[in-house]
Amino acid sequence: MRSRRRPVGHHLRVAGSPPVARLSDGNRPPGLVADRAFRWVALLSGFSVLIILGLIAFSTTHEAWPAFSKEGLHFFTSKTWDVPGRHFGALAFIYGTLLVSAVALVFAVPVSIGIALFITEVAPRRARRSIVYVIDLLAAVPSVVYGLWGAIVFANGAPGFYADVERAFHRVPVLGTLFSGRPLSGVSYMTAGLIVALMITPIITSITREVFATVPTAQKEAAVALGATRWEMIRGSVFPHSRSGIVGAVLIGLGRAMGETIAVALVIGSATALTPRLFSPGNTMAAVIANQFGESTDTYRAALVGLGVVLFAITIVIGVVARSLVARVDARSSGA
Repeated sequence: MRSRRRPVGHHLRVAGSPPVARLSDGNRPPGLVADRAFRWVALLSGFSVLIILGLIAFSTTHEAWPAFSKEGLHFFTSKTWDVPGRHFGALAFIYGTLLVSAVALVFAVPVSIGIALFITEVAPRRARRSIVYVIDLLAAVPSVVYGLWGAIVFANGAPGFYADVERAFHRVPVLGTLFSGRPLSGVSYMTAGLIVALMITPIITSITREVFATVPTAQKEAAVALGATRWEMIRGSVFPHSRSGIVGAVLIGLGRAMGETIAVALVIGSATALTPRLFSPGNTMAAVIANQFGESTDTYRAALVGLGVVLFAITIVIGVVARSLVARVDARSSGA
């Protein structure tokens, strides 16, 4: 029996076998060099991100070390920020950052999901492009524009509305404390949270819309064919398929909200306070750095850099939590 002759240049890989380095004529397979080069470039690019993050963390921590060594744990647990007395505690600013971000998410997430559902499931096809264009345009507006509008327009009209809300809830046990201010001011945690919510809504909306667009059309049509209403189809087909993407979009919006600087600095009031009253002025870590860094020296400057280190660490933690939550949601969806 005549053996079948293998064609010259045969270099197909068998599953599990190592790649063939050369062809039968002694030449390298086409694309092998480019493939190896791409592998090394991708590997170096991935490691470069970790190296850059490590260098940022090391350099900023080194600059902030005088404040860390002087204050110790009191830097994180004290609310006293006394520049003349050289006592620096970041607790009030950490609290303000988390509070403003929470307020922004409470208002931005439902609105963003609603807009994304309207674009993908309700709006006519001719209107979708215009709505998407407006959303993308809002995402491109500089933050200082939002801050100026909030400081000049919104903050001036807010005290009257805040006073009405305070009177409406003053007898409700928990809400009466939240919806109040001592002093009641238009520049406050609530104002900053609403402005940040306006800023992160286009981001969360754009990501959520793209996630909703990936839901298979056959899956939605099957739910409708079985007699489901539009809301039942969304609840039973769209939300389960998009759960991990929604979580990721919300956490990306949270990261943007925590790092917002100029807009918050213009509308929060710049008060070193730790209070649950949303209509009172306060401050955040990013706003303090922006407002005070230009006049800082020595330990004062190190304390401001320390605020940046804390904000950087919180952002990294949020990223890790986001990855774990998305993985857990994906696992639950796969199990279901």
